[in-house]
Amino acid sequence: MVLAVMTPDQAERFGRTGEVDFSYEVEGLSRYRVNAYRQRGKVSLAARTIPAKIPTLEELRLPPAVQSLAQRPHGLVLVTGPTGSGKSSTLAALINHINKTQRKHIVTLEDPIEFLHAHGSSVINQREVGSDTRSFADGLRAVLRQDPDVILVGEMRDLETITAAVTAAETGHLVFATLHTTDAPQTIDRIVDAFPAHQQGQIRIQLAAVLVGVVSQRLLPKPRGEGRTCVTEIMMNTPAVANLIRTEKVHQIKSVMQTGRLQGMHTMDMAIKELLQQGLVDPLAAKAYLQEGGA
Repeated sequence: MVLAVMTPDQAERFGRTGEVDFSYEVEGLSRYRVNAYRQRGKVSLAARTIPAKIPTLEELRLPPAVQSLAQRPHGLVLVTGPTGSGKSSTLAALINHINKTQRKHIVTLEDPIEFLHAHGSSVINQREVGSDTRSFADGLRAVLRQDPDVILVGEMRDLETITAAVTAAETGHLVFATLHTTDAPQTIDRIVDAFPAHQQGQIRIQLAAVLVGVVSQRLLPKPRGEGRTCVTEIMMNTPAVANLIRTEKVHQIKSVMQTGRLQGMHTMDMAIKELLQQGLVDPLAAKAYLQEGGA
């Protein structure tokens, strides 16, 4: 049954590796993101529903600073968080906002494709790793020859992909990408640490120049079991932040964020406390997170 819903390429990858991610649509019902894997010699799967309607930034209750990231002409925007924190929804909302309000050529590289975008004011091409391109790194190298304005990279998994994404941002493209990190300092450290020691000084200089902002997020339960709400931490690459990145003082970025509300910045703790005051997050879950000292 599971093999029946896979493409031949997906089935081949599953047979070779024992696991595969893909999306699948049941016509008239819904679209799903599926992970198929083997356990105890049998095939199992985990599936989650992908909403048919792409959420708006307002529906996700994302602050205005997030929308401002979609209006930048070029640079690198990172959306980070653990698995299941809503990164795909945030990225889809950002791409949808550009599609509705700007005349751009947008190319996405995804594994798998989740939300389906129709052409709006922009032209959108969605490429899936495994079926349309071999890897994120290969897709990124090729996309620079396709004259895009905006590039979405589903995940910066390795050094090759990180290098290609930074290069794309340096050459005048607006690049959106994700990492499985919990806050801005950890995100910057993760990127720098991916490089050999002799290249880390150079990537710090490049990041300080091309990084636009980092949106770190997680989902916390609402009161009375009414669903979950997205809680964000936002770092904008101001001159002060860029200087800290260049000079290896990333640990001081949180202090800049705490005093950077006018630039659209806030920490996760600040956001949780505000949502608590508004009654938009379950008090027990919020307090548990705050008592743990954040992520």
